[in-house]
Amino acid sequence: MNPQLIASTLAGTMIAGGLLLAVAGLRRRPAPPARPSRRLRLPRWLGRIPRWQQVAALVGFVAGMVAAAVTGWVVLVVLVPLAVVGLPGLVASSDAGARTARMEAIAEWTRNLSGVLTAGQGLEQALKASLRSTPDAIRPEVGQLIGRLRARWSTEAALRGFADDLDDPTGDLVVAALILGSRKRGDGLARVLTGLAESVADDVKARRQLEADRAQPRATARTTTLISVGTLGVLALSGQFLAPFGSPLGQVLLALYLAAYAGCVVWLKRLTTEPAGARFIATRTEVPR
Repeated sequence: MNPQLIASTLAGTMIAGGLLLAVAGLRRRPAPPARPSRRLRLPRWLGRIPRWQQVAALVGFVAGMVAAAVTGWVVLVVLVPLAVVGLPGLVASSDAGARTARMEAIAEWTRNLSGVLTAGQGLEQALKASLRSTPDAIRPEVGQLIGRLRARWSTEAALRGFADDLDDPTGDLVVAALILGSRKRGDGLARVLTGLAESVADDVKARRQLEADRAQPRATARTTTLISVGTLGVLALSGQFLAPFGSPLGQVLLALYLAAYAGCVVWLKRLTTEPAGARFIATRTEVPR
């Protein structure tokens, strides 16, 4: 089989797939009309898959079919779509840094709010005044909170909506203190918020240290994966190094080896990923009247 023909075919397939993904991402389609209940509906799990992953899986399947037709490796019909969909998630960096930055923003906003309350303003006035010094990471959520207060929502309902917007266990701690303060209207709320801000700041320092320790094995796994994929691509297009895997048994073994490697990478990614904490403020979606 001519290696140049294989390389040009795969390159053309990848370019066509990229163009299809770009067109699918840029096009804005109107909402589809409601379908009659008697028609066959898609499985619920398929509806949870992001749109780009569905398109990528379809493009990968087409590319796998073309590669299988050119090389005679039937296993590529399965491996290529899995690689197109799963490889970005395996090599992507962790979002723990963004969560830590969000926690730091909550701590800073809480400290600023405590200072405004100490100056003698009421809770609602202090919340509105805190927008000027709110960090950018949570400014949209604080803006929505102030908008609810100006729309004459009750303070507790607005704060519960604020907790839903933050969707963060640390935010629930601060919001719970604010809800209690809105009920009791005591003088100790500023001291409570100051203590919470200091506690969250200490937690942020610890998380940053842990994230620095976890970043090294993730970077190693990401680099190893990219090198392995590149090496397999080069070896598949040149020489006879992968020729023994062209037999049916060899293709099955290749699929097992790649599945074992992918399982190890997923396991390592889960070991270095911090699980999200559980929230304790109930979700409140209804608009108060």
